[in-house]
Amino acid sequence: MAGELHIKDLSDAIVILGAAGLVIPAFARFKITPIIGFILIGVAVGPAGLGSLVGRFPWLEWVTITEPEAMEPFAEFGIILLLFSIGLELSFPRLWAMRKLVFGVGAAQLLGSAVLIGGVLYLMGQNGPGAMGLGLALALSSTALVLKITGITSPVGKASLAILLFQDVAIVPIIFLLGAFAPNTAGAGLGAIIDTLWMGALVIAGMMILGRYLLPHVFSQAARTKSPEVFLAASLLVVIASALATGFVGLSPIVGALIAGLLIAETDYHGEVEAITAPFKGLALGVFLITVGMQVDLRVIAANWQSLAVAVVGVIMIKALVTGVLLRVSGARRGMAAETGLLMSSPSETTLIVLAAATTAQLIQPETAAFWQIVTAIGLTITPILARVGHDASRRIEMRASDSQADQIVESTEPRTVIIGFGRVGKLIADMLRAHDRAFIAVESDIDVVAEGRRQGYTIIYGDVSRPEILDRLHLGHAQALVLTMDAPVLMASLTKKVRAWLPDLPIIARARDTQHAAQLYRLGVTDAVPETLESSLQLSESVLGNIGVAAGPVIVSIHEKRDEVRHWLKVAGELDEMPSLKSGVMPSKATTAQT
Repeated sequence: MAGELHIKDLSDAIVILGAAGLVIPAFARFKITPIIGFILIGVAVGPAGLGSLVGRFPWLEWVTITEPEAMEPFAEFGIILLLFSIGLELSFPRLWAMRKLVFGVGAAQLLGSAVLIGGVLYLMGQNGPGAMGLGLALALSSTALVLKITGITSPVGKASLAILLFQDVAIVPIIFLLGAFAPNTAGAGLGAIIDTLWMGALVIAGMMILGRYLLPHVFSQAARTKSPEVFLAASLLVVIASALATGFVGLSPIVGALIAGLLIAETDYHGEVEAITAPFKGLALGVFLITVGMQVDLRVIAANWQSLAVAVVGVIMIKALVTGVLLRVSGARRGMAAETGLLMSSPSETTLIVLAAATTAQLIQPETAAFWQIVTAIGLTITPILARVGHDASRRIEMRASDSQADQIVESTEPRTVIIGFGRVGKLIADMLRAHDRAFIAVESDIDVVAEGRRQGYTIIYGDVSRPEILDRLHLGHAQALVLTMDAPVLMASLTKKVRAWLPDLPIIARARDTQHAAQLYRLGVTDAVPETLESSLQLSESVLGNIGVAAGPVIVSIHEKRDEVRHWLKVAGELDEMPSLKSGVMPSKATTAQT
């Protein structure tokens, strides 16, 4: 029996590794997010998919997973590692700065969604305690999926993180609250909550004190061994010990993992820890997504598709509305609020935990819990789609809002420089133009960059320059120059070709990745192309010559001569449509190119 179990475990591992190493790259080739890929694999290989045919075709046992329960610990470990990695990217000051968003919008979002969802279910015939339990369960959103999709650096990611942090902290009180409403319970729930809170606070305080003093020494010793295996073992030891510590006193293990990440983020070893644990996080999270897919039974969905569709749409609409309105009231832009609302609208993996607690407390019937488990699985599956829809809706909303503000800016026909792209390069060019009192207008396709630029007083509009109507509105015929700074070679080439055909005399200055890219842009008609690799090399050369005692005057002259020489050669190479010297690294002289 032990040997058979061991072989079965190996076959499950083959399925998981095969999904990660073979199937997911195939999805990526067709631009399908790995999140959906893993979930679809779970649907296919789970007990409701091909696993249901093992009795008729025994060989399918080697490519299916018939015991999802055996994978649950690995799935939970994936979520723990995800929260740990989030902690590594955060810091205690940054977390403290988010406290109003966490305990303001986060608390209001959870309670508001729970009240509305529970109220609808109560009106539909669900008993009061059961409606409360279902409302709290369905109000939760997926930490694993949402933060995987959006990250934590964008405005949407920051808002999502704040709401999800409150939800993760609230899971334990929710479970105790459901237990307090169970039949034959004599009010022990409040005392249990208080005990958990004070013990949890004590454990967290101990972790923070010990972590600040012990972790630097632990990782210092691991680093001295110069063994990646030892460093990895130390990292996983800290994560697991922290998760166990908070789990032991009744708090969620992911709270411990988050605190461990925050503590390591304060040390000098956070970069190495993040890099060495990343593969494990990705694979374990993939296991979690496969377990989500295994809960989807297509036959049950087909038999009850109408009621399931109403339930899924209802939950999504309520949560998206509550989240969007609260963020809007807190000062968020319309597009950002709409995108965050849709992203947070699906139920969560923790919804399944709360549903199980409500069932154990006899607040809802097992068949009711099973129905909402399917709703949760469907919601998790479509989360990437909702994220895409939300992002597209945000762009449309922001574009409409931006159009009214941009009309006055765009319609001006005064001579000015047009900057396409407002990243670090575009912003620096705008600063130089402002310093010399020269008019300009910048165009950027990232609405967050546009909003920040406007707050700082730059003349900038939101727009996608691949659309002909945007170019028409810029009045390039009146422009002094067109500056292309975006990191999109194909779009840059297309714009150069199009604008040069319209305006043969307009100066077009373009940022190039390297000398080969610059030569290509010269062929297309740019007036000047500036290779980033060339400029960094020239600046480094200038610094070297200055530090070894060469006078500043001759250094500046030689740098200008070298820049002119390279620029001359690139223009000739662009005209001749050949770049052999660039590829070989040998730069011909001006005399040689003149003879050519």
